[in-house]
Amino acid sequence: MNASLFAAFWAVSILFVITPGADWAYAISSGMRGRAILPAVGGVLLGHLLATLIVAAGVGALIAGVPIAMTALTFIGASYLLWMGVGLVRDPPVPTTAGEEGLHSPGRWAFKGFCVSGLNPKLFLLFLALLPQFVDPTGSWPLSLQMVALGGVHVLNCSVVYLMVGHGSRAVLRARPKAARIVGRTSGAIMIILALILVAEKLAQGW
Repeated sequence: MNASLFAAFWAVSILFVITPGADWAYAISSGMRGRAILPAVGGVLLGHLLATLIVAAGVGALIAGVPIAMTALTFIGASYLLWMGVGLVRDPPVPTTAGEEGLHSPGRWAFKGFCVSGLNPKLFLLFLALLPQFVDPTGSWPLSLQMVALGGVHVLNCSVVYLMVGHGSRAVLRARPKAARIVGRTSGAIMIILALILVAEKLAQGW
């Protein structure tokens, strides 16, 4: 695989990852729960990995070519983000004590994280447009394997940044419950805005 293309993709990926969005908002909310950070971020990473595998397998182009499938994915993803966002605005998380952390199921946090990223049509379309630009058709690796490798780099970038965001939010807001509520509500508002943008863009395209 071409090393220069690999490095160029890493740079593009890290710029994408450090841009705050739904994944950031979810990582911050999980940071309030301490032990929820790892399963929450793990779920988000699974969503990114799934998008990579779909595009690498060639299924992505088929789905993108079916308008009704992309419309359904957009509205499902937007609905989930809206539901998550409203929940955070109404009941913002605050840093919990060690005893309270056990009240929240790691599996539930992981599933929610997977839905936040896995149901995001923008992530899917980004990979569909981006990954093929960084593969080497003359390379010794099959194109699909090159895309999976690039996706692995992206997932690694996500893991580092999102874990830092989650742990950083907990460290900063541990002793500031009022600030934690403000941050939680802001995270929810971001999810709501992103959901509305997804729907607005789809309606502007005429479905």
